[in-house]
Amino acid sequence: MSLWLDFLGAEIRYVKTSFGLIRIAEAGKNNPEALFLMHGIGGHIEAYAKNVVALSDTFHVIALDFIGHGLSEKREDVEYTPITYAKLLAELMNVMGIRSAHISGESLGGFVAGVFAAMYPDRVKRLVLNTAAGIPVVTEKGRQDLRDLDELNRKNFGKPPSMESIRLRMQWLMHESNWHLLDDELIGSRLALYSRPDFQKTAPLVFALVRRHHEMEETGAVMQPQDLQCETLYLWTRYNPVHDVASAEAACARTPKGQLYVMKADAAHWPQYEAPDEFNTVMRTFLTTGQC
Repeated sequence: MSLWLDFLGAEIRYVKTSFGLIRIAEAGKNNPEALFLMHGIGGHIEAYAKNVVALSDTFHVIALDFIGHGLSEKREDVEYTPITYAKLLAELMNVMGIRSAHISGESLGGFVAGVFAAMYPDRVKRLVLNTAAGIPVVTEKGRQDLRDLDELNRKNFGKPPSMESIRLRMQWLMHESNWHLLDDELIGSRLALYSRPDFQKTAPLVFALVRRHHEMEETGAVMQPQDLQCETLYLWTRYNPVHDVASAEAACARTPKGQLYVMKADAAHWPQYEAPDEFNTVMRTFLTTGQC
C-alpha cells in the first residue's frame, strides 16, 4: 500500500514556531484528547504512516518532524538534544492550543517523550515509550548495540545517499521477516529527504547524539525513569536492535506507574510500521484505560 493511501484522511501541513516551520501529519481534530507521535533519530512523519489515521478514530493525532529532520526547519545554530526537542514540542502544543496530551515516541522520539514528561508533568496524560532511546543501558549487548549504531551512522557521513545505503539503514530498523515492507516508495521518500542539501549540512549535528550516549549516562543526562510520574508504557520488541528488553525491564521497574508490553509479532525498532494492527490496538487500549 502506498504511504499516501495510508495517510488518506490526514492533513499534512506546516506550523510556524520560533524554531522554524514544523511539518506535521494530523487527523481526528474533533476528538477531545490529543496524541503526539514522535519519530526516531534521522526519521520523519512517514514512520507513522500506518498509525496517524488508524488512531484518529479515538484521538486527535499529530505526528511531527523534529527540527533538523524530514521537511521541518534545518538549523545549524541550535543544539540537537532531547531537551531542545522537548521545548519544541511544548511550543508546538501552545501554538496548536493543546494544553495536555498523550505523548508517544519511538527511539529518539521516546527519549524526547520521557524528557518532556519530566520537564512538563502537568502536560502529559499518558506516556508511551516505544523502543525508546535514552533509558539507562544495563547490559553489554545494549552497549554494543549503541556502538554498532554509531558505526552505521559514521559510514554514511559525507557520502551521497543512495537507494542501497538507505535500504541497508532501514533494514537495521526492521526485523528481517518484514524487509518486504522496504519498497521503493518508502526507501525513495527517505532518500529524497536525506539528499536535500539542508539535511546534509545538519545531519552530523543530529546524529552526534548517538556518540554522546555514554557521556550522557555518566552525567545523568539520560532519561531518569523515577522522574516519570504519569502512567507510562514501555512498548518493546524482542528484536529491538538497540536498548534490549533487559534495559526496558530495568527502566520500567524504576518507573512509579510503569508497565511493560513486549510485542508478540516479530518486529525490531519500528513496531508501529512492522506490526501496525497490534501496535495500534495496544496504544488505543493503554491510552484509554491505562492497561495493556
